[in-house]
Amino acid sequence: MDEEYDVVVLGTGLKECILSGLLSVDGLKVLHMDRNDYYGGESTSLNLTKIWKRFKGSETTPDHLGVSKEYNVDMVPKFMMANGALVRVLIRTSVTKYLNFKAVDGSFVYNNGKIHKVPATDVEALKSNLMGLFEKRRARKFFIYVQDYEEDDPKSHEGLDLHKVTTKEVISKYGLEDDTVDFISHALALHRDDNYLDEPAIDTVKRMKAFARLSAVYGGTYMLNKPECKVEFDESGKAFGVTSEGETAKCKKVVCDPSYLPDKVKKVGRVARAICIMKHPIPDTKDSHSVQIILPKKQLKRKSDMYVFCCSYAHNVAPKGKFIAFVSTEAETDKPEIELKPGIDLLGPVEETFFDIYDRYEPANTPEEDNCFVTNSYDATTHFETTVKDVLALYSKITGKELDLSVDLNAASAAEPDAA
Repeated sequence: MDEEYDVVVLGTGLKECILSGLLSVDGLKVLHMDRNDYYGGESTSLNLTKIWKRFKGSETTPDHLGVSKEYNVDMVPKFMMANGALVRVLIRTSVTKYLNFKAVDGSFVYNNGKIHKVPATDVEALKSNLMGLFEKRRARKFFIYVQDYEEDDPKSHEGLDLHKVTTKEVISKYGLEDDTVDFISHALALHRDDNYLDEPAIDTVKRMKAFARLSAVYGGTYMLNKPECKVEFDESGKAFGVTSEGETAKCKKVVCDPSYLPDKVKKVGRVARAICIMKHPIPDTKDSHSVQIILPKKQLKRKSDMYVFCCSYAHNVAPKGKFIAFVSTEAETDKPEIELKPGIDLLGPVEETFFDIYDRYEPANTPEEDNCFVTNSYDATTHFETTVKDVLALYSKITGKELDLSVDLNAASAAEPDAA
C-alpha cells in the first residue's frame, strides 16, 4: 500500500463507488479502501440475521419469516429513473455490461387519503380518478403541451419561453387545481419542495417528459477491512495520504463519506425510516411486486414529502411469498413510529417492522484548501436522482470538468449470457 495514487477513496457506498469508477475510467490511479469487511457502507445489503442484530440486538430470528440467507435487504433502497443520470453514468463506465434491469410495476401518489396511479400521458390523465371531469380536460391539455414540447422547435412552445417563464405562470395558463399541481410536481417531476414554482418552467417540463417517455422508475484497487483509515494532513492543512495498519498510501486527493472526516461535515437533517416485512403486495397497487408511492407533504400537512418503496421475492431480496417495504421521510420529530404512520398504514398487515432514524450530513470544508472531497449523506427519496446530482458535482470539483452524459440509452442492456 506504500505507494502514490492520484485519489484515495474511503468508503464503498454507492456514491464513492461511482466516483471511483468514473475517476478510474478517466485514467487516474485510484485506491479504494473501507474500514468494514463488506461493501456498501450505509447503503449495504443485509440478510435477516444481520438486520435483526442491527435493529433488535439479537441474532435469533422468528421461524415464520423464513431463511435468513434468502433476504438481501438494501439499507438505502432507491429506484433508477430509466431516463435518469445514473443510467447514463453506468453506460459511460460500461457497468451496464454486468447488470440486468427490471422495470418497476407502478408509480403511485397519495391523494385525499387514497392511493392513485400516477398518470404520465394525456390518455392516462383522462382515465385517472385523481381528477374530476373538467379538471381532466385541463390536465390533458397540459400533458399534451408537455409531450409535444421540443426545445429546438419554436412551434411547440405556444409563445412561452420556458427558460424565462416560471412554472407557476405555465400552470396558471392551464388553470390546474392545487391537488393536480401537487401530484404533477411531486410524483411526476419529483420535486421535493415548492421552490420550483418560482423557477424557470423548463426544468419541470423536462422532468415530466422523462417520466412520460420511460416511466419505469426502471480500474481501481480495492481494500476492505482496513482499520482506522486515517487521513494524513501536511502543515498547510492539505490531505496527502491515508494511513492504515502502519502503511500510508500517498495521494493528491481524498474522497470519502462523512463518517471518515466528521470534523469536516455539518449536520443538516435526519431521515426517519421503517423497514417492513410483509407477505402480500401493497393494497390498491394492482398486486404490484415493485412500486413507489409518493405522499406529498401538503396531503400530510408536513414540511416534507414521505416515500414508500416496495420490492419482493421476485427481485431476489426475500424468501418466496415475502415483500419488503420501506417508508421514509425527513424526520421532524424523534418518534419515527408516529411520523411514518401515514405511509405504514398504506401497507396493510405487516409481519415485522424495524424503525430507524439517522443523521444527514453535508461537507463543510473547502476542497480547494484541504484536498478532501466529502459526499452528502443519503436522503429519504426513493430515486437516485439526488444521489447522482451529488456525485456529478463532486466529479466536477475533483477533475475540474463536467461529465459528458450524452450517451445512447439503448446501450443500457445487459450483455448476452454467452458474451461473458
